[in-house]
Amino acid sequence: MQAIRVSNSSTIAFTGAGGKTTAMFQLARELSTKSPVLVTASSHLGSWQVSLADKHLVVNSMNAITTLENELRSITLITGEFDGERTKPLDTDILNGLNEFCIQRSIPLLIESDGSRQKPLKAWAEHEPPIPVFVEQVLLVVGLAGIGQPLSDEVVHRPEIFSRLSGLHVGEIITPEALTRVLIHPEGGQKNIPSHARKTILLNQADTPELQSAAQGMTRALSQGFHSVLITSLKKEEIFAVHEPVAGIILAAGESRRFGKPKQLLDWQGQPFVRAIAKTALEAGLAPVIIVTGARGENIEAAVQDLNIRVVTNENWKSGQGSSINKGVQSLISKYNVGAAIFLLVDQPQVTKSILQALREKHAEGLFPVVAPMVIDQRANPVLFDQVTFPDLMELEGDVGGRAIFHKYRVEYLPWHDDRLLLDVDTPEQYQRLISDDTL
Repeated sequence: MQAIRVSNSSTIAFTGAGGKTTAMFQLARELSTKSPVLVTASSHLGSWQVSLADKHLVVNSMNAITTLENELRSITLITGEFDGERTKPLDTDILNGLNEFCIQRSIPLLIESDGSRQKPLKAWAEHEPPIPVFVEQVLLVVGLAGIGQPLSDEVVHRPEIFSRLSGLHVGEIITPEALTRVLIHPEGGQKNIPSHARKTILLNQADTPELQSAAQGMTRALSQGFHSVLITSLKKEEIFAVHEPVAGIILAAGESRRFGKPKQLLDWQGQPFVRAIAKTALEAGLAPVIIVTGARGENIEAAVQDLNIRVVTNENWKSGQGSSINKGVQSLISKYNVGAAIFLLVDQPQVTKSILQALREKHAEGLFPVVAPMVIDQRANPVLFDQVTFPDLMELEGDVGGRAIFHKYRVEYLPWHDDRLLLDVDTPEQYQRLISDDTL
């Protein structure tokens, strides 16, 4: 549930192929430990799917929705009438009414929004997928077992459309690159997703090391079109990685009283500290990169004005680091959808791209709440905080850092063999050590 970033009041549409129904009912079963769950469809369901729910109700009118209260079980499936070996989809008005019913009671609503005839891959006809406009998240399921197979009706639902979107001819081998083209195409995996909805792609059937590697290779391109990319094996009930945007927040608001002059603007290899750190964060793929300023804000902003970063001002900077962390997180969640943030100290320009990327990769393995480097048995900076910690970070006050919430969350330590991470610049002597060390 954490991997998909859902709550017990979420509304999620499931599209795609290669495990869509399995994903929906696995999630429903997990959510049902805390509240009843409603499952429905805006497309046809096979009769075999009905048995996956604890109760099945046929709803053909708005009046029927008002009687649902006493009918709910752990997982209740709501459909139209049977039409041969499948159920009819709910019409738009009934779907809207069902959504209002769930909102009023904080009940999760899961909606299967297209069919794939149990094939690992599919392309979408003109009328597909029928995703309701009110959904908060769309989960696109992809069957990796189709990679390496010929593009044919046996592997792909609607192979001719898949051919047009991917650039492959029917009969050619489906490659990860071709599949990626379909998934990010406006008429492919992006089709009919409401603009406000969180977009999650689940690369399922990663049952072999080769398919896991193929999925990892697709992640960078897919991350340009989706908020989250999961690599999973639903059959094994295992998640191998969760790739989400990770922000960089550079804390640069202090007045450097101990040092005697602004550390943010000290020279590091021909550029100010703050600029060097911002460039490293960008090179590591952190996005967005936010700099929190206070003292000397105009000078700091001038040093980075040509970089693709955002500068926010902490008017309360004199109260201590806690207020800057608060400001950085507030500015992040008000505008961006990220899975985590790495906090960087402005007096550590020697931080490398490799440590930032390693923190992201470790977080992707398990969505750990906190990931911190461990150097020679000492915790070092920078530190990554998952979005689950953001509410507590925004409560920090005074001159305290993120370590103040370590007692509330699991801290995953990343062994690192570069003792340069243990050095920060609080005094002129430490600065001289920094710039005189030719290994930095």
